[in-house]
Amino acid sequence: MPVRRNEPIKSWRSGDTIQGFALVSRKEARQDRNGRTYLDMQLTDASGSMDAKVWTDSPALSSEFEAHDFVAVKGSVKLYRDQLQVSIDECRVATEDDRRYGFDEALLVPSTREDVDDLWRRLERVMAQVERPALRRLAEHALAVYGDALKIHPAAKAMHHAYRGGLLEHTTSMAELAVRVCGHYPQLDRDLVLIGVLFHDLGKTRELGAMPVNDYTLEGRMVGHVVIGRDLLRECCAAVGDVPPDLQLHLEHLVLSHQGRKEYASPVEPMTPEAVTLHFIDDLDSKINQLEGTRRDGAGLHWHRGLGRYVWLAEGPEVHDGAEPAPLDGYGDFSDGGPDRSEDGEDGEPAETPEPPEDAPSAAPSPGRPTDPGPPGPDAAHPAARGLFD
Repeated sequence: MPVRRNEPIKSWRSGDTIQGFALVSRKEARQDRNGRTYLDMQLTDASGSMDAKVWTDSPALSSEFEAHDFVAVKGSVKLYRDQLQVSIDECRVATEDDRRYGFDEALLVPSTREDVDDLWRRLERVMAQVERPALRRLAEHALAVYGDALKIHPAAKAMHHAYRGGLLEHTTSMAELAVRVCGHYPQLDRDLVLIGVLFHDLGKTRELGAMPVNDYTLEGRMVGHVVIGRDLLRECCAAVGDVPPDLQLHLEHLVLSHQGRKEYASPVEPMTPEAVTLHFIDDLDSKINQLEGTRRDGAGLHWHRGLGRYVWLAEGPEVHDGAEPAPLDGYGDFSDGGPDRSEDGEDGEPAETPEPPEDAPSAAPSPGRPTDPGPPGPDAAHPAARGLFD
């Protein structure tokens, strides 16, 4: 069988011999039943991820490469317990010289399928709808300080929007959804919900490393994004200087309660209509993203580890590149309902997920992929690689 060179991970199938480049997103040394060392790894590119093994008899076991390195790799794809994995024959750190064989970091880092500049413009446009001057200044300050980090950070390590730009995509999607929800329920304080959306996951800019690392920082492990986000909110309120204390307290509650339940790392649970709204908007957007990633692996019945149950996914509607959500027209004027927005009187995920039952069908041709942003487009195809391990 011919070697498949520089083809996206998403396209790998059992029996394939593959050769090309990948990001090592996980590397752990383990021992088999006989006490021999092997490597348990995960290879990633812009199309997805696949588990990989470096066995004791492989020359790659002695190669020097670490997690988060870009590598040149050769191996064979096999089916093990209904899951695809790669048995690595050769692996080494990719070099500048490998660019003539098709090495390109941009094709190996999972990234949002949307245009980052367009996402940013949409987020700015929604935040400009905040009516209280003090809260609008708070949003402008946060975007100015944390905008660059929003554009490159993932929204999660694995569960949803776990790719470059994922945090911006998630925040923008939630903000646009919040405008629609508040239009349907005018009794909600739209200003508070929108600021809550902006800050709810902002702590992930310090909880997680930017792509391609996408792993927890020491601060992330020891404090977590919920409390970090509350601290960032406090810092921004202090910088702006005129956010009324009652509104700041409500905003802090929104950030601290957005995970919904204490067992999902919320210090408190939602106590206000705005907090309940923020939680469910967050939950909906994350779950739709997870299901859409699973749908790209094919229609049918899937065991969804994140949801802990089977899901049925039919063929989705065709969404052309550059498609935008429905316009926000019609929700700009809330004068007929809702709270007075004048300046006077001023405001998850469980730690472990259930394993599939023994008879669960394979959920994806490339397991371990948390959220699949889709394969590179035809213009992103690598040229055929030769002599990678000469």
